[in-house]
Amino acid sequence: MSAELAVEGLDAAYGASQVLFGVSLEVERGETLALMGRNGAGKSSTFKAIAGLLPPRAGRVLVRGEDLAGRKPYRIARAGIGFVPEDRQVFPEHSVEENLEIAEREGPGAGGWTRARAFEEFPMLAPLRKRMAGRLSGGEQQMLVIARSLMGNPSVLLLDEPSEGLAPLIVQEIGRLIRRLREMGTTIVLAEQNSRFCLGVATRVAVIDKGTIVWRGTVEQFRAEPDIQARYLQV
Repeated sequence: MSAELAVEGLDAAYGASQVLFGVSLEVERGETLALMGRNGAGKSSTFKAIAGLLPPRAGRVLVRGEDLAGRKPYRIARAGIGFVPEDRQVFPEHSVEENLEIAEREGPGAGGWTRARAFEEFPMLAPLRKRMAGRLSGGEQQMLVIARSLMGNPSVLLLDEPSEGLAPLIVQEIGRLIRRLREMGTTIVLAEQNSRFCLGVATRVAVIDKGTIVWRGTVEQFRAEPDIQARYLQV
């Protein structure tokens, strides 16, 4: 059985500066993989390379066995990759509902996401549906960006620092949402600085350092490796 997402030997660079060196990851359907590492370790670059925003120099990005490496970002999105970047890019002059409508389409995922479904699963957004997205709080914008990504019915969701800078109650709600998505069969890769949050929602962990995957294992194995945590995660 092939993985829902398999990244094999991915190299990528910004100009002459190489940032990823043979990155390989494998995520089965319904798993949540936490990609952990310090700032600048290569987490966001890995996501951008998978999503086509940073064209890889080498390697493969397989979704259900189909190699998407080198395709245009919109084609990668249509093939099933949903990407939630860390900078909460909403359409500020459009309402919450319009932000969702823009992204609404059928996709390869089994979520069956529609605007009505989004307002059910994101109850915080329901009373705000007519509000301009630029007038939302940071937490509300983060919820909107995640919901908007799901409107494409992706089979794989990349979440880059989803809890960064948010109030504890919002972080708890995002954690609840990630666990719910996993129950629905969505495959998630999560990049986070907040290790407590990561370990509360993930099933497996991969640690990246200087653009290279240096450790892989289950959450339980990671908890039992204080040396790995100290070497690669502590500032």
